[in-house]
Amino acid sequence: MKKGTLPKKKVLDVESYYEGTRWDYRWVWGVRNTHALHFGYYDETATHHEAAVANMNRVMADLIGIGAGCSVLDAGCGVGGSGIWLAENRGCSVVGITPVEAQVRDASFNAAKRGLGHRAVFLKADYTKAPFDDGAFDVVWALESVCHAERKLDFYKEAYRLLRPGGRLVMTEYLRLERPFCEADELLLQNWLRAWAIPDLDTPEEHRQHANAAGFQNFASQDITEHTQRSLRNIRDHCHRWLWAAKLLNKTGLVSDLQVANVMGTLCQYDALQKGLWHYGLLSAQKGLPKT
Repeated sequence: MKKGTLPKKKVLDVESYYEGTRWDYRWVWGVRNTHALHFGYYDETATHHEAAVANMNRVMADLIGIGAGCSVLDAGCGVGGSGIWLAENRGCSVVGITPVEAQVRDASFNAAKRGLGHRAVFLKADYTKAPFDDGAFDVVWALESVCHAERKLDFYKEAYRLLRPGGRLVMTEYLRLERPFCEADELLLQNWLRAWAIPDLDTPEEHRQHANAAGFQNFASQDITEHTQRSLRNIRDHCHRWLWAAKLLNKTGLVSDLQVANVMGTLCQYDALQKGLWHYGLLSAQKGLPKT
């Protein structure tokens, strides 16, 4: 198997995926400028890509009331965009973790360049087995990252452990709407997920069950696909334009099989959205206060 190809029987590991698609995200999705690998939240205040990806941070922060002095764990921090935004715009102290070594380097560099290296720190770690004490954070933040967990319940349990009493969890996630779908629809969904190193998606109700099992209260899930639709369509359009060149360059060895699969997986993502197989969710929950 050539370096950078998808494994045939198992899900691609997260580090290999993000290492192998670093160029694609940086230049095709504009990460070199936005530091954001995620989709944008479009509304009357954010009408272009750079503003929309920043706006997603605002929407999540406003939902659970993140303000100055909050300690935040960014679980699956990518190249640091959300952590930097929170430190700069909300006065938070942020620790971002990712299993991808190159993302730690990029995130640390991006924070230092903005003069925020003292308030936004990035480490290589697993968000289901994080190297922090119980109750270390006011907020656990996960923006399009829990999808990569083999068992989403493991994430919820660890988030609960890491939060102080009264602490809040906020997430955006891709949520499948049924389990199972018919064989053809499951295949379409898996053609996207395998290409993006995602083992599977859980339904909104499964996420609720995980949150409750971990001990969280006040779980809420909103469908915000309407606000992300333009962003999802934009990446679909980018991939339509890039696919022919990616396939051509793949024959010369300049583009890997993994990169071609990433493009094709993105097209499957949009097709699956159009078929109503999943939606884009905004989730939140709270760790209760001790009983008196």
